Amino acid sequence: MPNKPLLCFSVLLAFLAVAGGDSGEAAELDYSKLSGIIIPGFASTQLRAWSILDCPYSPLDFNPLDLVWLDTTKLLSAVNCWLKCMLLDPYNQTDHPDCKSRPDSGLSGITELDPGYITGPLSSIWKEWIKWCIEFGIEANAIMAVPYDWRLSPSILEERDIYFHKLKLTFETAFKLRGGPSLVFAHSLGNNVFRYFLEWLKLEIAPKHYNEWLDQHIHAYFAVGAPLLGATETIEATLSGFTFGLPVSEGTARLMFNSFSSSLWMLPFSKYCRTNNKYWKHFSGGRQVGNHTYHCDEEEFKSNFSGWPTKIINIEIPSSRGFDAYPTFSEIPGTNLSGMECGLPIQLSFSAREIADGSFFKAIEDYDPDIKRLLYQLEKSYLGDPVLNPLTPWDRPPLKNVFCIYGSNSKTKVGYYFAPSGKPYPDNWIITDVVYEYEGSLVSRSGNLVEGNPGAISGDETVPYNSLSWCKNWLGPKVNITRAPQSEHDGSDVQIDLNVEHHYGEDIVPNMTRFPRVKYITYYEDSESLPGKRTAVWELDKGACMTCP
Repeated sequence: MPNKPLLCFSVLLAFLAVAGGDSGEAAELDYSKLSGIIIPGFASTQLRAWSILDCPYSPLDFNPLDLVWLDTTKLLSAVNCWLKCMLLDPYNQTDHPDCKSRPDSGLSGITELDPGYITGPLSSIWKEWIKWCIEFGIEANAIMAVPYDWRLSPSILEERDIYFHKLKLTFETAFKLRGGPSLVFAHSLGNNVFRYFLEWLKLEIAPKHYNEWLDQHIHAYFAVGAPLLGATETIEATLSGFTFGLPVSEGTARLMFNSFSSSLWMLPFSKYCRTNNKYWKHFSGGRQVGNHTYHCDEEEFKSNFSGWPTKIINIEIPSSRGFDAYPTFSEIPGTNLSGMECGLPIQLSFSAREIADGSFFKAIEDYDPDIKRLLYQLEKSYLGDPVLNPLTPWDRPPLKNVFCIYGSNSKTKVGYYFAPSGKPYPDNWIITDVVYEYEGSLVSRSGNLVEGNPGAISGDETVPYNSLSWCKNWLGPKVNITRAPQSEHDGSDVQIDLNVEHHYGEDIVPNMTRFPRVKYITYYEDSESLPGKRTAVWELDKGACMTCP
């Protein structure tokens, strides 16, 4: 879950940043007319039942408007019923025949995931943030939330819930209500949602009015903990299950996660590979045939890791394709497959590009029943999306003010070793080792150093640094850098470096002092490269888990 003090801190910085714009802009902008629009992250919106479900062997049934995500009492007492209300058909994303769930609306849908029963408040998401805004004097109608069904891929979000149409109306309503543009606060997966919205909007508004609409309705965009090149933990959730601390088994978590088409939205992908631009084909009269075509720079094939610190997946598969790697539930689990008579297992490694283009899934398709479903969703909802293939690097959004905020310098997973477990599906894979980035090196779970290309800084415990910091490429060739302690200080220990040269595709590593045990915030700012636009990146030391759901 998001780190609440850091969210509040980032919002304080946000208001200071907006108020600290250039004098010409500040003179024109009436800050009392600004609105704040929140786009929450993965699993950060309440889901409520929209059907009646009788749960046998449990005194708790599901009735319309009952909380599903996240009601821990019903999860503990009627897990099978609860799963029916959470699972989606892995192909067409329809609800379970016995239960239907839909996202809650408004601020209440994101401020508290579990109001507590016997367990107490499990996770307050934006509640403290809203409280802080009220204390700051923000008016009630100045903050709007746009919850969404985080189980769905972007195209199905629009197809089923017309979500992006409603998001556009939210911006327009905020403008009419308060008379000014909005500040967008997107967290984790919410950044991917906002990126898709900006591309979708290009097909809804005439090209000559697109930038005009953006300037009128969006004053600044705050990307909090954005997985800009994806997240490695997505692979863990896909192959072995990630419980997020819930009282369910990893196998159950895997079954649930892989039924969601959104499960692939944060797959890691290469910074060197892009796809054809459907937007320009749309307006040039061209007709799109088939999926997006990947175009990779030469650097992709010169480097070993697609711009990541190491190979993301290392996996053992049986040497014989005829071997049934996922016995049915009724079969008795055998010993680990590495000891089978079919021969020694084959060790395969996969980079971010090979994950995003489906090569990895095709390589293990014969050994796991989930893979056919995942390949279907990858090709239908991502590689073949009619608006945008999200598994390609971001460009700077065409907005006046863009602020990228994330935590850093925490031990973060960057690679996995998997092997067949010999157990029935969905527990047929086991993690045999994990590779972490930390303090400029790569180290395995067992403590051994690993070869690769670690960055000077590590990520936020959830998303690697190279993914969080991709927004540094939105800065221009000359960047002003300021580093200051996060705690109170007299200003004497603030370090400033002006007009630092920056090359696209390369990280900016400040030549500044870093004392141990001191948590810093480092600002990278550029207000000159793009006339009339401002870009800033804020790195918060030990800003743990800003990308968690």
